[in-house]
Amino acid sequence: MTSLSLEKISSNKHHGGELTKYKFKSVALGGTWAQFNLFTPANAAQGKVPLLVYLAGLTCTEDNGAQKGGFMRDAAAEGIALLFPDTSPRGAEVEGEDSDWDFGTGAGFYLNATNPKYSTHYNMLNHVMFELPRVIGTAGFPIDLKRQSVFGHSMGGHGALTFYLSSLLHSKQYRSASAFSPICNPTKSPWGDKAFKGYLQNGVEEAMDRYDATKLIAKTKEPVHILIDYGTGDNFLDQLHPAAFLKAARDAGHDEVQVRVRSHDGYDHSYYFIMFIVRITTTSKTRGILMSSPSSPCQLPQSLINIS
Repeated sequence: MTSLSLEKISSNKHHGGELTKYKFKSVALGGTWAQFNLFTPANAAQGKVPLLVYLAGLTCTEDNGAQKGGFMRDAAAEGIALLFPDTSPRGAEVEGEDSDWDFGTGAGFYLNATNPKYSTHYNMLNHVMFELPRVIGTAGFPIDLKRQSVFGHSMGGHGALTFYLSSLLHSKQYRSASAFSPICNPTKSPWGDKAFKGYLQNGVEEAMDRYDATKLIAKTKEPVHILIDYGTGDNFLDQLHPAAFLKAARDAGHDEVQVRVRSHDGYDHSYYFIMFIVRITTTSKTRGILMSSPSSPCQLPQSLINIS
């Protein structure tokens, strides 16, 4: 069981709503303190609102998306809550976890570790998909957990895609996924190779069927709602492999309505790209995924994140 004793760290009024940082002792992360930011729009005072979960990239914390993404103005206008988890456990004191910027602290890769060295603490999949919703629900926050979507950047884009695709097989927890400059085919990426060989007992082979979005989309037959954006000037483009993901999606029968992969000339891997590309859409058509009832069909072939 997760400790449900939440401690409020800070709170700021923002676009009529409130951005609050909390911490709690996380069982999923081996008893370490976990922090997250939660933005609730003003209309949450009248009833539960849908939730958009943002997963940040390598070296980031729960603050990067909240402070640099520019998401809150439109979230407030649309009446949507935003959840910003951390990217790894903190203070686990596992030998070597702070030796490299792309592995260990700040680089949890949104998986559950099976290597005994890391398996007590490095369980970001369980933390984000299961523990945080349980904490939010038990705390009584005005969040409708039946209306969730997920989006992310870089390593977080990898997390968004794999969380969404894996949830289709079980809980259908997320209605859609959007990803900025995501690591789409991590078993073919140096970042992914390093993470999987470190965190997983059977390395890359173990990751194939669970943590590689390109492998997952290839065997997904039911309709999906995915949007991917990347810049052609991204200095990490050789780590991302968006073309491989697109080919696998098309080969599996997912057309442009279900999977859209868009390139943007000259843009790089930074939050400048995210700030350019993101807006939370305001038309009734594009609000359909999160605003419809759980039994209603999704109206939009992508997530709530859209491009002008």
